[in-house]
Amino acid sequence: MSLIISNIALHFISKKEESSEVLLRLGPESIEIGPKITAFVDGLHSIYNAKSSKAYGSFSSMPAPASSESSTESDIDSSDTVTARFVDLMESYLGERQNFYTFSTQAANTLKNEIEKYDLDETGYLVVCHYEYMGGRYLLVAVIPVSEHYSVDGELNISADQHLDTTKLQLAARIDLFDYQQNASGNRYISFIKGRAGRKVSDFFLDFLGCEEGLNSKEQTQTLVQAVEDYVAVNQLDSSEKQQTRKELLNYCKEQKASSQDVSMQEVGKVIGHTATDSDGNEQNFYQFCQQQSYPIEESFPHDQTVVNKITKYSGYGNGISLSFERSHFGQDVVYNPHNDSITIFKVPPNLKEQLQALLANNDEEIIENS
Repeated sequence: MSLIISNIALHFISKKEESSEVLLRLGPESIEIGPKITAFVDGLHSIYNAKSSKAYGSFSSMPAPASSESSTESDIDSSDTVTARFVDLMESYLGERQNFYTFSTQAANTLKNEIEKYDLDETGYLVVCHYEYMGGRYLLVAVIPVSEHYSVDGELNISADQHLDTTKLQLAARIDLFDYQQNASGNRYISFIKGRAGRKVSDFFLDFLGCEEGLNSKEQTQTLVQAVEDYVAVNQLDSSEKQQTRKELLNYCKEQKASSQDVSMQEVGKVIGHTATDSDGNEQNFYQFCQQQSYPIEESFPHDQTVVNKITKYSGYGNGISLSFERSHFGQDVVYNPHNDSITIFKVPPNLKEQLQALLANNDEEIIENS
């Protein structure tokens, strides 16, 4: 296993049902890092990486309040946590002016204050973990919700217990410490899970971190996809060549996502095999084409895989109908008529065909019975 844990802390945040008081129960000062803890963090790391709805940002440039100026010194105590910024607490730990546990407890108090401010019913375990993975150094901050599960003993007695429900992880952010320390003025060294519909994570969790959204990975990916479409149009490729070019981009992006690597425009230029010809008659690859056209796109960026997936496939759902098909079938096996808003499908998939034939047979039997 290539994951190495430097420090980890666990605290519990809950709220009294009869009042608005937020309770913070601090965890043990020292957690022994054994195989179980390593496996837990490795699983959390994988779940976080798999989240497609991530956004990117940086610590707010807003200066620290005057009352928290001492927060960067070694004498930070619990009284400073009301005004101390997360970044100052983190810097104090990274600069070895305080230990990890003190940093985590102060961060927990800062989160508690934010929850009280917004009057939210947040319950869960705050995990703060400093670890290394594949040569990268990260600080993961997450609130893991609690779910109830049931078990049965040998006497068939049912008992209930609680467990950390990592599958429902929504409040989480990860700081790329290498990127932060080498490029503090950057706009993407913090990644975080975007809130579900109707719930804005930025309302309190990003305020707790002092994070502001920077790089928009979805917009960057949409620009990349549009650039590819423009490129194949300039090349005047036939439909099969266009589809092959799209698949080359899709496969490359899938590989980058699987390895948690950014998309590189220069690498995309190498992956896409076709070359275009500029106005002067000179051949140019995809990367050179993008430079000439001045697309507003970074040299490398963390991409949104859901946007790239649509480059080779169309799909939609509504009114009880779900439809999905490869882009290469459009206009041939799948024909859309905009005049009467209808779709005609040729070469019906065999498994669907069997179900339709069975449905027709049942309908015929019902007609006979009714008559």
